[in-house]
Amino acid sequence: MIRVFIVDDSALVRQVLTQCLDSHPNIKVIGQAADPLYAIDKMRRDWPDVLILDVEMPRMDGLTFLRQIMAERPTPTLICSTLTEQGSAVSVEALAAGAVGVFTKARLGLRQSLEQLSGELIRKVEESARARPMALRHSPPAAESATMVPPATVLRTTDRVVALGCSTGGTQALEFILRQLPRDCPGIVIVQHMPEKFTADFARRLDKLCQIEVREARHLDRVHSGLALLAPGGLHMQLKRSGAHYQVEVLDGPPVNRHKPSVDVLFRSVARQAGANTLGVIMTGMGDDGARGLLAMRDSGATTIAQDEASCVVFGMPKEAIRLGAAQAVEPLAKLPKLIQLFGDSNRHG
Repeated sequence: MIRVFIVDDSALVRQVLTQCLDSHPNIKVIGQAADPLYAIDKMRRDWPDVLILDVEMPRMDGLTFLRQIMAERPTPTLICSTLTEQGSAVSVEALAAGAVGVFTKARLGLRQSLEQLSGELIRKVEESARARPMALRHSPPAAESATMVPPATVLRTTDRVVALGCSTGGTQALEFILRQLPRDCPGIVIVQHMPEKFTADFARRLDKLCQIEVREARHLDRVHSGLALLAPGGLHMQLKRSGAHYQVEVLDGPPVNRHKPSVDVLFRSVARQAGANTLGVIMTGMGDDGARGLLAMRDSGATTIAQDEASCVVFGMPKEAIRLGAAQAVEPLAKLPKLIQLFGDSNRHG
């Protein structure tokens, strides 16, 4: 039984969420509150497995409350957000603070929209219950702690590309990695499972924190050193070779592995277009999206890495990649920034 606590200042939201979740035989809403100050007293008497949290509330905002929870007792937390520009920006901050997921609510037709999202909400609660939120150390790892995977044969006439794929827990993991990369790092393409409208805010946040440029990808953007391109929510992203360089294609299409963008779509295109010129890293996340794509990358001559279980919030996607034999190495999150730098250095130094 998954025990859920709901914190939202809207009585209607609390009612509809409770109805949606209590309809599932393995989920029980054990309590609800209109704001964090009421919530914390109730939660300390009966701590939930999953917390559903609004971000815009009176007395104490959800972001402040989330940071308090993550410091006191890290708990899988889903953010209940609106699709406004302000709502998505605050939700991205919440994901960076340790929330494991987000689902959206509409301001108009609220009851109908949430009831339509019932299936997705139940799935997210089930996934969240299996997550292990953790506080990440942001100090750079020691240089000597990383050992590069033996590189595949490099086609020196073209640029090198790093492809990253992640889902639950990936927002924190990506921030940890990208903040440590120098301006001359290889070009990076990223799929992070995230709703439409949220990826632009996430990219802007990372861009402010990092030495490298980080932005949401546009169709036919060139991939180059010192740039990380994030696939837009609600669209797929593929790598395309253009002469001696690479571009990204941002395309619509059906979900793959229930996701759009899909890590598999990106990784498979990287395998086709760039092969041995690439490093593929599959990171924390629920499910198996990206595992087969990483195998295609390895088969094409790419260097491939899976994040290890101990540093994952959810050891789903990496576990499946390891099971398939897609990963040449299994490494902790703390080593990944240095491995990416070494991958770029090995190209510059021949």
